[in-house]
Amino acid sequence: MPFVVVYDANALYGNAQRDLLIRIAQSGLVQAKWTDQILDEMLGNLGKKRPDIPAEKLGTLRELMNKAVRDCLVTGYEPLIESLQLPDPDDRHVLAAAIKSSAQVIVTTNLRHFPEAELRQWSVEAKSPDDFVLDRSPRPGRPNLRRAHGAQDSP
Repeated sequence: MPFVVVYDANALYGNAQRDLLIRIAQSGLVQAKWTDQILDEMLGNLGKKRPDIPAEKLGTLRELMNKAVRDCLVTGYEPLIESLQLPDPDDRHVLAAAIKSSAQVIVTTNLRHFPEAELRQWSVEAKSPDDFVLDRSPRPGRPNLRRAHGAQDSP
Protein backbone atom coordinates (compact mmCIF):
# COMPACT_ATOMS: atom_id res chain seq x y z
CA MET A 1 0.00 0.00 0.00
CA PRO A 2 1.53 3.35 -1.03
CA PHE A 3 2.23 6.19 1.39
CA VAL A 4 -0.51 8.67 0.45
CA VAL A 5 -0.24 12.41 1.04
CA VAL A 6 -2.50 15.35 0.22
CA TYR A 7 -0.74 18.53 -0.84
CA ASP A 8 -2.59 21.63 0.38
CA ALA A 9 -2.82 24.69 -1.90
CA ASN A 10 -0.30 26.67 0.14
CA ALA A 11 2.27 23.86 -0.16
CA LEU A 12 1.89 23.95 -3.97
CA TYR A 13 2.06 27.75 -4.30
CA GLY A 14 5.80 28.39 -4.70
CA ASN A 15 7.51 27.17 -7.88
CA ALA A 16 10.53 25.51 -6.29
CA GLN A 17 8.55 23.84 -3.53
CA ARG A 18 5.85 22.67 -5.95
CA ASP A 19 8.52 21.26 -8.23
CA LEU A 20 10.18 19.34 -5.38
CA LEU A 21 6.87 17.96 -4.07
CA ILE A 22 5.88 16.80 -7.54
CA ARG A 23 9.28 15.19 -8.11
CA ILE A 24 8.94 13.32 -4.81
CA ALA A 25 5.62 11.95 -6.06
CA GLN A 26 7.05 11.11 -9.49
CA SER A 27 9.89 9.18 -7.86
CA GLY A 28 7.39 6.81 -6.27
CA LEU A 29 8.29 7.75 -2.69
CA VAL A 30 4.66 8.81 -2.11
CA GLN A 31 1.33 8.90 -3.88
CA ALA A 32 0.53 12.60 -3.97
CA LYS A 33 -3.07 13.73 -4.08
CA TRP A 34 -4.95 16.99 -4.51
CA THR A 35 -8.36 18.12 -5.70
CA ASP A 36 -9.60 20.55 -8.29
CA GLN A 37 -10.65 22.75 -5.36
CA ILE A 38 -7.08 22.74 -4.01
CA LEU A 39 -5.75 23.65 -7.45
CA ASP A 40 -8.41 26.37 -7.84
CA GLU A 41 -7.24 27.90 -4.55
CA MET A 42 -3.55 27.67 -5.43
CA LEU A 43 -3.96 29.02 -8.95
CA GLY A 44 -6.38 31.73 -7.81
CA ASN A 45 -3.91 32.96 -5.21
CA LEU A 46 -1.08 32.81 -7.73
CA GLY A 47 -3.13 34.80 -10.25
CA LYS A 48 -3.96 37.47 -7.65
CA LYS A 49 -0.37 37.80 -6.47
CA ARG A 50 1.07 37.62 -9.98
CA PRO A 51 -1.36 39.36 -12.37
CA ASP A 52 1.44 39.32 -14.97
CA ILE A 53 0.89 35.56 -15.42
CA PRO A 54 -1.73 35.03 -18.14
CA ALA A 55 -4.75 32.87 -17.29
CA GLU A 56 -3.77 30.49 -20.11
CA LYS A 57 -0.44 29.80 -18.40
CA LEU A 58 -2.21 29.06 -15.13
CA GLY A 59 -4.48 26.65 -17.00
CA THR A 60 -1.44 25.00 -18.54
CA LEU A 61 0.14 24.67 -15.10
CA ARG A 62 -2.98 22.81 -13.88
CA GLU A 63 -2.84 20.44 -16.85
CA LEU A 64 0.88 19.77 -16.42
CA MET A 65 0.49 19.09 -12.70
CA ASN A 66 -2.37 16.66 -13.27
CA LYS A 67 -0.38 14.86 -15.97
CA ALA A 68 2.84 14.83 -13.94
CA VAL A 69 1.48 12.73 -11.06
CA ARG A 70 -0.43 9.55 -11.78
CA ASP A 71 -3.84 9.24 -10.07
CA CYS A 72 -3.45 12.59 -8.27
CA LEU A 73 -7.02 13.92 -8.36
CA VAL A 74 -9.33 13.07 -5.47
CA THR A 75 -13.05 13.15 -6.21
CA GLY A 76 -16.12 12.24 -4.21
CA TYR A 77 -14.89 13.87 -0.99
CA GLU A 78 -17.50 16.64 -0.94
CA PRO A 79 -20.13 14.81 1.18
CA LEU A 80 -17.60 14.58 4.04
CA ILE A 81 -16.91 18.33 4.27
CA GLU A 82 -19.91 19.44 6.36
CA SER A 83 -19.32 16.86 9.08
CA LEU A 84 -15.71 17.89 9.72
CA GLN A 85 -14.53 20.31 12.39
CA LEU A 86 -11.44 22.47 11.88
CA PRO A 87 -10.47 25.93 13.16
CA ASP A 88 -10.83 27.31 9.62
CA PRO A 89 -13.95 25.84 8.00
CA ASP A 90 -12.48 26.69 4.58
CA ASP A 91 -9.85 23.97 5.13
CA ARG A 92 -12.34 21.15 5.68
CA HIS A 93 -12.19 20.17 2.00
CA VAL A 94 -8.48 19.34 2.41
CA LEU A 95 -9.17 16.99 5.33
CA ALA A 96 -12.12 15.49 3.44
CA ALA A 97 -9.81 14.75 0.49
CA ALA A 98 -7.30 13.16 2.87
CA ILE A 99 -9.98 10.94 4.40
CA LYS A 100 -11.40 9.95 1.00
CA SER A 101 -7.96 9.05 -0.37
CA SER A 102 -6.80 7.31 2.86
CA ALA A 103 -3.90 9.75 3.12
CA GLN A 104 -1.55 9.50 6.07
CA VAL A 105 -0.31 13.10 5.80
CA ILE A 106 -1.55 16.53 4.78
CA VAL A 107 1.36 18.70 3.63
CA THR A 108 0.53 22.30 4.54
CA THR A 109 2.08 25.53 5.74
CA ASN A 110 -1.01 26.19 7.90
CA LEU A 111 -0.37 23.63 10.63
CA ARG A 112 -2.52 25.51 13.15
CA HIS A 113 -5.51 25.00 10.84
CA PHE A 114 -5.09 21.21 11.17
CA PRO A 115 -4.89 20.42 14.91
CA GLU A 116 -3.60 17.00 15.87
CA ALA A 117 -6.66 16.32 18.04
CA GLU A 118 -8.99 16.76 15.06
CA LEU A 119 -6.84 14.72 12.66
CA ARG A 120 -6.04 11.81 14.97
CA GLN A 121 -9.49 10.25 14.65
CA TRP A 122 -8.88 9.96 10.91
CA SER A 123 -5.32 8.64 11.25
CA VAL A 124 -4.04 11.72 9.43
CA GLU A 125 -1.13 13.94 10.39
CA ALA A 126 -0.35 17.48 9.21
CA LYS A 127 3.26 18.26 8.32
CA SER A 128 5.01 21.33 7.03
CA PRO A 129 6.59 20.95 3.59
CA ASP A 130 10.05 21.12 5.20
CA ASP A 131 9.29 18.35 7.71
CA PHE A 132 7.66 16.25 5.01
CA VAL A 133 10.71 16.53 2.73
CA LEU A 134 13.06 15.73 5.61
CA ASP A 135 10.97 12.64 6.42
CA ARG A 136 11.45 11.48 2.84
CA SER A 137 15.23 12.03 3.01
CA PRO A 138 17.72 9.17 2.81
CA ARG A 139 17.87 6.71 5.66
CA PRO A 140 19.43 3.26 5.73
CA GLY A 141 17.26 0.70 3.98
CA ARG A 142 14.79 3.28 2.68
CA PRO A 143 14.29 4.83 -0.78
CA ASN A 144 15.53 8.39 -0.92
CA LEU A 145 15.18 11.69 -2.66
CA ARG A 146 18.06 11.11 -5.07
CA ARG A 147 15.56 9.64 -7.52
CA ALA A 148 13.36 12.73 -7.16
CA HIS A 149 16.25 15.16 -7.38
CA GLY A 150 17.63 13.53 -10.52
CA ALA A 151 14.43 13.90 -12.52
CA GLN A 152 14.96 15.72 -15.82
CA ASP A 153 11.47 16.85 -16.82
CA SER A 154 9.82 19.85 -15.22
CA PRO A 155 6.27 19.39 -14.01
